[in-house]
Amino acid sequence: MPFKVIDLSQEIYQGMSVFPMHQKTFIMVNMTHEENMKQTGSKTLGFSARNLLISEHGGTHSDAVWEYKPSGPTIDNMPLEYFFGSAVCIDVSFVPSSRYIEVKDLELAIKNSGQEIKKGDILLLYTGHYDRNFGTEKWQTEYTGLSYEAAKYLAELGVVNIGVDAPSIDHPKDLDFSGHLVCGEYNITNTENLCNLDKVVNRRFLYFGLPLKIKDGSGSPIRAIALLEE
Repeated sequence: MPFKVIDLSQEIYQGMSVFPMHQKTFIMVNMTHEENMKQTGSKTLGFSARNLLISEHGGTHSDAVWEYKPSGPTIDNMPLEYFFGSAVCIDVSFVPSSRYIEVKDLELAIKNSGQEIKKGDILLLYTGHYDRNFGTEKWQTEYTGLSYEAAKYLAELGVVNIGVDAPSIDHPKDLDFSGHLVCGEYNITNTENLCNLDKVVNRRFLYFGLPLKIKDGSGSPIRAIALLEE
């Protein structure tokens, strides 16, 4: 069965936008091709490599429950099924950044999608924030987020991973961090800084966003993709 691959990941580069208080990204040359050839003595081939300094929450990434719940599992101990499997993307782009995504918004978006949310699903929220504001000053400051009741609604539907095309699943003014709070209560994950969700909105598809196996990790950058049946 043929599939179309949709890349849902942001680029990783020095100077990329990161959530306030997280480590900024730095990329350093470890060795050039020419330097390597001098060290090995080879006159045929040189090997080049760079070093990365990046937050576990830099760019498109998923959170370990441990990040927001000290008794929760770290990223290397979370079920891999939370990071790949059947997924649905719903359109909540009608919710303005001035307010939270509420249960009524999710119910409407699910209805409009024509999809059914099943236990074990990965649910992606297309807010339109990436399309409107990526690369601007509004990227880290003006986006919507889940209310506590809305996040709990998704968790009780059986969703295991809540993804969003914004820096956080929480509203930037929500100091209770409601979405993460619910993820901790239900031991599920969330994925932030996705992109290209407009290409999968109102669809069911196969999702892959596997984290690195970082020992005791609080989260991990991922390469998120959607596989759509053609």
